[in-house]
Amino acid sequence: MRFRLYRPEPTTPTAPAIEAQKNLERPSAQDIYEQVANNARQELGRSSVSLAISALAGGIFMGLSALGNAIALAMLTPTGTQPTGTIQFIAKMFYPLGFIVVILGRSQLFTENTLYPVALVLAEKKHFWQTARLWATVLPANVLGALAFASLAALTGAIRPDVVNSLAQLGLEAVNHPASTIFWSGVMGGWIIATVAWLVSGSHSITGSVMIIWLLAFVVGLGGFAHCIAASGEVFTAILTGRAPWSAFPNWFFPAVSGNICGGVGMVTLLEYGQVIVGNDAQAEALPAQPKAESKPESITDKPQPANLSIL
Repeated sequence: MRFRLYRPEPTTPTAPAIEAQKNLERPSAQDIYEQVANNARQELGRSSVSLAISALAGGIFMGLSALGNAIALAMLTPTGTQPTGTIQFIAKMFYPLGFIVVILGRSQLFTENTLYPVALVLAEKKHFWQTARLWATVLPANVLGALAFASLAALTGAIRPDVVNSLAQLGLEAVNHPASTIFWSGVMGGWIIATVAWLVSGSHSITGSVMIIWLLAFVVGLGGFAHCIAASGEVFTAILTGRAPWSAFPNWFFPAVSGNICGGVGMVTLLEYGQVIVGNDAQAEALPAQPKAESKPESITDKPQPANLSIL
């Protein structure tokens, strides 16, 4: 099902002028939904091998979020002290790095796929099993990529020890919460990142997309909301450095991924589907412009007459 929005016939005489005006228009919710569905068709058409390689790269690149955060913490925090609120605020400014690289580079990220294929499945049920295949391929490959990043960070000496310690500490902070807290934190994280995917689909420029990703991903990092892929590298680093047991990963991961799914699907995809399809936004017609009242030309008799002057 390809959605189409009614638009009045253009009055401009040339095609370049029409295209230029189109690019300046603010996209409607239906326009964005159509773009989301078309993106999903492209992704579902890829082979499992292609999806797995892309998702593996996505999991590795997401390590940039953890790495940027950890480097800033290690550089700004004096030895033997805890990072202050100001230091943490500055460090979280680097948290969006992984999201920017993965989303603009079109690598597979599981939390993006709580929007794209699900939005298509809601409109076209025949794509359900293809979406299940995509999820089953992308999620494990993302996790494997996060493990590859953590192994490079913790086991090779490629990263300074103080940065590795900061990475491991971030992982410990992620897992040291009850499962219910991790789940609801994951709902918040999944909601925000799915919103990023929705807004990027409606953006007209790379610069605008970067600003959208940075601002919203910064909120995820600043709020410490659970993200099943971004924080996996941190948790794996804590495990590989011996500061957490292997059992800590599934105890954290499954509540986090469940929350991300609920937040992305329930708070973004279903609501936007309801707005566009159930609310009939796709069939909405723009109201015609109000015609301007034509000004009536003044007649000669309507003009003020000069006063009669008598000649003395």
